[in-house]
Amino acid sequence: MYETLKYSVSGEGVATILLDIPGSSANVMSLQFRDELASAISRVLDDSAIKGAVISSAKADFMAGGDLKQMMTLFDQGLDAEQALAVANQFKPLLRQLETGGKPFVAAINGPAMGGGLELALACHRRVIVDSPKAILALPEVTLGLIPGAGGTQRLPRLIGIAKALPILLKGQPLAPQKALDLGLVERLVPAGELLAVAEQLVLDCEDASQPWDRKGFVVPGGAGFMGPEPGATFNLSATTIARETNRNYPAPIALLTAVAHGTAVPMDAALHIESCQFAKLLMDPVARNMMRTLFVNKGELDKLARRPQGAAPASLKTIGVVGAGLMGAGVAHVAAQAGLAVVMLDASEAQAEAGKQRLADSFAKLVGKGRMAQDKAAAILARITPVGDYARLADCDLVVEAVFENREVKTAVFAKLQAVLRPDAIIASNTSSLPISGLAEHVQNPARFIGLHFFSPVDRMALVEVIKGKATSEQTLAHALDFIKLLRKTPIIVNDAPGFFTTRVISAYLQESMGMLAEGIKPALIDNAARLAGFPVGPLALTDELTIEIGYHAMNQARADFGDGWVEPVGYKVQKRFVEELDRRGRRHGAGFYDYPEGKRQLWSGLADVYAPQEPQPDVEEIKTRMLYIQALEALRCFEQGVIDDAAEGDVGAVLGIGFPSYTGGVFSLVDDVGIAAFVATCERLAETHGSRWQPSAWLKARAATGERFYPVGA
Repeated sequence: MYETLKYSVSGEGVATILLDIPGSSANVMSLQFRDELASAISRVLDDSAIKGAVISSAKADFMAGGDLKQMMTLFDQGLDAEQALAVANQFKPLLRQLETGGKPFVAAINGPAMGGGLELALACHRRVIVDSPKAILALPEVTLGLIPGAGGTQRLPRLIGIAKALPILLKGQPLAPQKALDLGLVERLVPAGELLAVAEQLVLDCEDASQPWDRKGFVVPGGAGFMGPEPGATFNLSATTIARETNRNYPAPIALLTAVAHGTAVPMDAALHIESCQFAKLLMDPVARNMMRTLFVNKGELDKLARRPQGAAPASLKTIGVVGAGLMGAGVAHVAAQAGLAVVMLDASEAQAEAGKQRLADSFAKLVGKGRMAQDKAAAILARITPVGDYARLADCDLVVEAVFENREVKTAVFAKLQAVLRPDAIIASNTSSLPISGLAEHVQNPARFIGLHFFSPVDRMALVEVIKGKATSEQTLAHALDFIKLLRKTPIIVNDAPGFFTTRVISAYLQESMGMLAEGIKPALIDNAARLAGFPVGPLALTDELTIEIGYHAMNQARADFGDGWVEPVGYKVQKRFVEELDRRGRRHGAGFYDYPEGKRQLWSGLADVYAPQEPQPDVEEIKTRMLYIQALEALRCFEQGVIDDAAEGDVGAVLGIGFPSYTGGVFSLVDDVGIAAFVATCERLAETHGSRWQPSAWLKARAATGERFYPVGA
């Protein structure tokens, strides 16, 4: 009778509704599911022989939430205000019927309950959860540019109080079962084999099948409304924190705060309408569409290796090698060992390799001490890493990642030593961030088994890996490299070989433009603060210090040597040269750069104004923000035109996950679509008149602007 759920009734008169979306590893709240759940709820309420119902899942998860792919289809079609409000109200009447129907519903949460899944559980009269660390509860909608839209902003505060609910809602904070019990979201932790039986007994024992918030005299725990001292202070602090953390670039957090503040001050039905209005506004805003498309839909496709070459047999990877035990090499060793692979980590000597492993052990010890990592997990990861100083110890590796200094001669020497010991079928992967893979492949015997894997630091926290195909890289090598990345639970983007590839070219344009602004006489505080206002996690001068000015300068000199007369001097090159060669301020690692670091604290170098005198008047902050955003988008467009990247979706995912391009934009290509390509080109032409030819759009880009050609469909 049902396709998306299983319905049965016990001899005791308790119905069991098991969620089971066909053809999907996770349960999602599709429209078909809504209609079938509505039918099942009506059967429970209309049949006098049925005392109540248990809602659980036939899958390993309880429910993953709303069907965001279905929502993206709505975006493709375009939504007006009336349609957006209708979407916001899709599940509310059904859940309201469930909680006011007069019969008890108990949620038996057998696995992760995310988003709409947790909202369904909150609408039930009682909740029990399996005692398993995998059974995570969360309302993560804000991280995708939305707010909970099935009553979560109203039921959660009414259940546990506003002060406790807001961190869960505003941060998408995941809750383990014990934490959920402590907060009062659930009332019992139950062994897996007893979950349904316990839930059924709760139905039979229930004497009042109503929600607390529907009973006369109900008061939100801790109070509600703007005038109460506790909620008033909470709302004020939250609004200030949101403004500071988002710089008002993300509308969802303030919409959520508005829904909670206004909704908890009125009866439930009016509160749900307030939530729907805020949800509908977000659906009309491009930020939600951009974030969902890039961070969920497109990232999800890449995580599933949508671009993996067809027909290639799965990789059989058991042991990998890492050459270099520094920050990057140890990071790769960490995530590979964490994925269950045996890792042989080599450095110039075994003692240096041991030191690299010890730094990992020290970092793990700190996490264990803070309760953020289990001791046995740390020990297991370290046990899989073998530090060595002899290349012969790499002989059994299926894949080796080279992670040494960004210098062609140094890397070439490593490749020669690797080839002397590796099997012919082993893959050699270079972690270079800018040196062309095809050029490096000239120094290996089997270039078909050579590829670029550009990891980002810190490797354990950065989700992206940029996969660079050399001219000779085989499809099988590409497929196996992607299999390796999937094992690491990273997100791959595939780019074609070129100097700087994609992410390095885009972020270099940003850093060079910012150093060029410094040379123009724009105050360094204004530069870095404008970047944060634009949504970048850290200012470009501070970021350059972290990366070290010296490394960027040497990379520019390498490019100069490679291109000869064809080299075009970047706008910030003279600044880099001055800081490295004249001022000896090479970056944070050396204790001084654009910033000073007294006692580990960062503060702008007071001598900057003497080196680059501030101009007057200073430019408008919006102009600086535009230059920072647009120069990266312009460089991304050049990469697209030159065939470095083939797909705008990959470019957007790469920009957001790899180099911290503001996620509210959806990425570099989404930004151009939102601005309008003609308006974008016009702005670039204006900036070219003032700031030079680096801003000049190409003939290809002008032609695209003339036709209004987008990178995503209208409304997508």
